[in-house]
Amino acid sequence: MLIRLDEASDRPIYAQVADSVRAGIADGSVAAGASLPSAKQVAAALGVNQHTVLHAYQQLRDEGIVDLRRGRGAVVTRAAAGIAELYARAAALAARAAEIGVSPAALAAIVVHAGQRSAHSGQRSAGASRPDPGSDPRTAAAALAAPGSSSGQEAAG
Repeated sequence: MLIRLDEASDRPIYAQVADSVRAGIADGSVAAGASLPSAKQVAAALGVNQHTVLHAYQQLRDEGIVDLRRGRGAVVTRAAAGIAELYARAAALAARAAEIGVSPAALAAIVVHAGQRSAHSGQRSAGASRPDPGSDPRTAAAALAAPGSSSGQEAAG
């Protein structure tokens, strides 16, 4: 797995690390059950603080994408298969949006709104749920960015 950082980006480093893992899952290069490189290895390869990488892994854990276990490190959950499928569908949706003149920012807002409507209907039947860490349209747009589209530092895992 390749973790990329864009040094020119205003996006926090931990978010870029998490985005890279999501992109790897989306493009199929990281499968369910795969162990991610240790935070220490990634931090050393990228020249960043280990806690920055841990923050990214914790965010992915909160999203249900990885399990963090002592001795085993970060392991990609079964949700990876669903994420890869959703990425393919999102790519098709983005292509269709471009065809009809809808900007990526507008599409991200539409997806966030649809997700909120879906969550609200689910809350009525299933009770309260915790807030979605990906509900910010900027995060949604970054998470849907094409894998490998950034430049800067990289760490192979």
